[in-house]
This record gives sequence, structure tokens and C-alpha cells, in this order.
Amino acid sequence: MFTLEIVASTVASCRAAEKGGAHRIELCSALKTAGISPSAGLLREVKRQVGIPVFVLLRPREGDFIYSEQELEVIHQDIITCKNEGADGIVAGALNLSNEVNPEAIRRIVEWSYPLPVTFHRAFDVTPDLFAALETIIDSGCTRILTSGGAPTSPQGKEKLFALAKKAQGRIGIMPGGGITTDTIQEIFNPLISEYHMSARSPVKSPVKAGIFETDYEETDVAKVELVCSMARAFFSGIEQ
Repeated sequence: MFTLEIVASTVASCRAAEKGGAHRIELCSALKTAGISPSAGLLREVKRQVGIPVFVLLRPREGDFIYSEQELEVIHQDIITCKNEGADGIVAGALNLSNEVNPEAIRRIVEWSYPLPVTFHRAFDVTPDLFAALETIIDSGCTRILTSGGAPTSPQGKEKLFALAKKAQGRIGIMPGGGITTDTIQEIFNPLISEYHMSARSPVKSPVKAGIFETDYEETDVAKVELVCSMARAFFSGIEQ
């Protein structure tokens, strides 16, 4: 009843996610900018190193989610690469100038991705009507929506998340993500929601300094992943009983 997806941007983080008991990885680069598409080399090495499914974020640049034909073609070519490298799913999203879901663009992404499942990412959270966007995404053929309920974080948007999960039940998965930590995930546990998304990262202190560049960074923490999985087992086993 429970799937934990860890968003990761390095081989080390992906290995830590698997070791901690995560069920799936969302692979991206530049996590501090909400993620952009990872390199083919990173995907290839992650697939070589881990055995759990790897979904790939395809976002050709930072900024908004309103894509030109050239940017959509970049996504198309990246999907081809993802398939060639053994990716297990695609994570993408596209909006129009009104910040509503771009139905034509997302249908094309779903068609290009087939038979891989497509998750519509948190671009969903900036749409003006989440429930209208939900129906458009369902019609597009996406498998799930990654969302914080339209709020900056999932704990802040949990009431809307729960309402979305009720509305979507049996038609598409609602996967909370954004601002979820080991301290807050229990606020989000809900019998209608089986998939959860987080980074579970901890700081890593670099042994060197590089002048004007920041050298400290973050990696997925095995202990945090294990703790979340343990809490989830306790919650969902209680429901089954």
C-alpha cells in the first residue's frame, strides 16, 4: 500500500535511496532550482548501480513551464534517450500562458513516452484551478500527479491534497511532494494516498574550499529513508488491521 519515491541527482543518492528501502527514484539535476533534465551519462550509471525503478525528470530549462516547439522537441529527444538507457518512467509537465495545463503538449509527451508511465510534476501546483487541471491531466493519459496541493509545501497544502486524492480515486494517482521531511510526513499519510515523494537529504561537508564557489552539498540520507519507511509501515499496517 506504500511507495516511497526519492528525488535524487547523484549516483550516491540513488544508491542511498535503494539501501534505505525506497521503492523508486526520480532522477534529475539541479535540485536547488526545482530540477532540470539529467544527463544521459548520469542515467546510464544510475541504472547500472541500482535495481529499483528510475523515473527521469524532463525539464529542459529553469523558469516557467511554457515550452516552445524547440523545447518540446528537446523533451522528445530526451525521451528517446531515456528509453534507450532503460528508464522506467518519465516525469514532465507543460502549461500555457494562463498557467493552465497545456493539453496538446502533455498528450504528445505521453504519446512519445509510451509504454513508459508519465508523472505530471509540480507545475500542476501553479495552475489556477487544481481540480480542472486534474481532469485535463487524467484525460491526457498521465499515471500520477506530483503535487503539494497548490501550496509551497505538502504539509501546508494537505487539505487540498486529501481532497484531490478523493476526487482522483481510481482514475489517477496523487503523490504528495514538496517540503516533506521525516518530521512532517506523518501529517500527510492518508489511506487514499499510497505514493509519497521526498529527497530525504542531509548536508555533506566538503573537505576543500574552492574560492567563490560553494563546495558543501547534500545527499540522500539512508537513515532518513529507513525512518520514513518504518513510519509508513506502522501507519499502513494499522489501516489493514
